[in-house]
Amino acid sequence: MNSAAGKDTMRPNLPHTTTTTVTVAYAGGDERRGPLTMGQANMVRCILRDDPEHINNHDVWAIPPGVGPDDVVDALRALALRHEGLRTTFPHAPGSAPVEQVVAAEGTFTVTVLDHTEFPEEPARYAESVARAARAGRFALDREFPLRISLLTLRGVPVHAALASSHAVTDGSALAVLREEFLALLAGEELPAPASFAPLDLAAEEASPTGKRKSEASLRYWERIIRTEPQEMFAEPRAAGADGRARQLTLRSGRGARALAAAAGRTGNPEATVLLAAWCALVAHRAGQDSCVTAVPTSNRFHARSARSVNTLSQDALLCLDVRVPSFDTLVRKTWGAALNAYKHSQFDSVRLWEMIDGVTGERGSHFARDVVFNDVSVLPATLLSTVPQEHVGAELDLTWGPLQALPTRMLAFTYETTPQLHISLWADPALFTPGEAEGFLTGLVRLLEAAAAGDVALDSLSGVTGVRPAERGPDWVRVDGCWVSPSAVREALSGALGGLPVHIDTDREAGLTAYMARGGDTSLTPDGAHEALMAEVPAHGGTGVIAPRRYVLVESPPAEADRSAAWRGLQIIEEGTGRSRQVRHEH
Repeated sequence: MNSAAGKDTMRPNLPHTTTTTVTVAYAGGDERRGPLTMGQANMVRCILRDDPEHINNHDVWAIPPGVGPDDVVDALRALALRHEGLRTTFPHAPGSAPVEQVVAAEGTFTVTVLDHTEFPEEPARYAESVARAARAGRFALDREFPLRISLLTLRGVPVHAALASSHAVTDGSALAVLREEFLALLAGEELPAPASFAPLDLAAEEASPTGKRKSEASLRYWERIIRTEPQEMFAEPRAAGADGRARQLTLRSGRGARALAAAAGRTGNPEATVLLAAWCALVAHRAGQDSCVTAVPTSNRFHARSARSVNTLSQDALLCLDVRVPSFDTLVRKTWGAALNAYKHSQFDSVRLWEMIDGVTGERGSHFARDVVFNDVSVLPATLLSTVPQEHVGAELDLTWGPLQALPTRMLAFTYETTPQLHISLWADPALFTPGEAEGFLTGLVRLLEAAAAGDVALDSLSGVTGVRPAERGPDWVRVDGCWVSPSAVREALSGALGGLPVHIDTDREAGLTAYMARGGDTSLTPDGAHEALMAEVPAHGGTGVIAPRRYVLVESPPAEADRSAAWRGLQIIEEGTGRSRQVRHEH
């Protein structure tokens, strides 16, 4: 297995640097072959589709004093032999997705040594930039070693290992396990035999009758939520300005840690449950929703057999928490059961899952957006802490901004620690949150925890307690089929999809939306064709309140009284139907 070509061009330029490449050989492992795990299949699908800079991972490992380059190489070789995932490739033909994984018994990988005569003033930040730059470029799944490793040395002395990793082999927690073991090896410790499943062993369990039953139950659980709950948490006018990037905002707060511990003690619930309840309450409040639908990706590491697995286990638990309760304490009690139910249903065949989502959203006339993600890694055995130096340790409430990054969600949070500080990084879509509003959201989270530490909190008082206010939508927006919808945005989208034909949208909170279309001379237009044309456009209108009408009505020409529902309803109907099935339309 070979390291990626062209890697040196990805790192930031720095004067007084000498670059050498060290080839590291390993041998003595077991050769194995078998199917992908569900988590691997999920990540492979994303790797082949998404921007490498947002799907790849990175980390920085500080090298202790007294360690030489050979010690680093020996430790890396030991990790490759210890973990089958690092010796795994995914053979596949061009244009196809892998269906199996191959574990090599022996092979090589490369380490790029960047030797410096001097470092920048902040070496750790520089190392972070080297690691982040290495994320660029898609990993060659069929042949590339899954770690791109740069060893940063100062006049020959190792200081940092900066690396990017393939998400098909590692997730954030797996990188943290590797970091812990790397440092233990450098310290001369003898590591115990791995206690967690290797990827092929997990794949075998997932293919067992028990594993298949779990997967089927997960699909049913997800389908219920996809069919009934909001398709997008942040459906509001401001969503139209998103460009898919956000800056990292990091909170470090001793106040938050003390408040969380006190609220957990007062309510008799685990800190993780209280924090999740507070997050959901504030997200739903800000989004103006009756429930919070959020992905919780760390669920599959709560089993002892997978807690320290060097594998990608990032399959979402989909949490749906109804916040229509009077108080925070009531919500916390609901959160425990809802979270356990979500975790229980987080093992699934990702291909079948997305087939189900496509089918259900086609029936609903919507587009499901994974727009809120809450990743609490503080409770895991190995935590992937930010590699940026923590200058603000001990701060009562400190907020710091990081660089812009690709954001595949509207709102993403990582909780790294809950003690001695509450340490959370937030990426909030700048179209929805100004910098001040993003800071206000994290500050509001701390204020909610402080209020909950003192006593129960009425959920209708969140604006006053937290300073966070709900989204403003305006009178045009209505709630239809559990989703916030803008009929005017639907009209514009449908008219645009039909080449500018006059369209009117009639709104009924019970019956949903009805689209009236002035067909004119286009005699080929049908309800099915209109629905198909609009559904092709719905994903591009994410967050702007566009869902497909339940009923399409074709008339010959628009009424004289423009945009009057009664006038449109009084016209002669040429044809009508749902657009969702060719069996339901009829001619008049």
